[in-house]
Amino acid sequence: MKTFIRAFFRTLRTVLGPFMLLKERLTQPRGLQREPAAQATVDLQCQSLALYQFSTCPFCIKVRQEMRRLSLPIEKRDAQHNSTNRDALLQGSGASKVPCLKITDSQGQTQWLQDSAAIVTYLRAQFGR
Repeated sequence: MKTFIRAFFRTLRTVLGPFMLLKERLTQPRGLQREPAAQATVDLQCQSLALYQFSTCPFCIKVRQEMRRLSLPIEKRDAQHNSTNRDALLQGSGASKVPCLKITDSQGQTQWLQDSAAIVTYLRAQFGR
């Protein structure tokens, strides 16, 4: 039964995935315009962030759209096809659930933020106007 369910969702993802990616492309939000100095500061802050994601996950798409809306150059790490990223996600956060935002502070402490709503709330609080 478990094999059947996995095969069903894999097939569903294969069929619907390209349409989801197309919709993401067609509905890209306009990025937030900042002064060059302010954007440089944001770019520097984003270097300590990494988003572990699957390309066709609807919750990951939601987070990527918010990243575009806020003009955030956060590194995206594919945890679906890259086993190194998947292992790092599992080891760091304790689960292979995506989306997951890895936040490293200036002292080198790492926090793993899961759940798309929590990630969007964090990004808006840190980088919104």
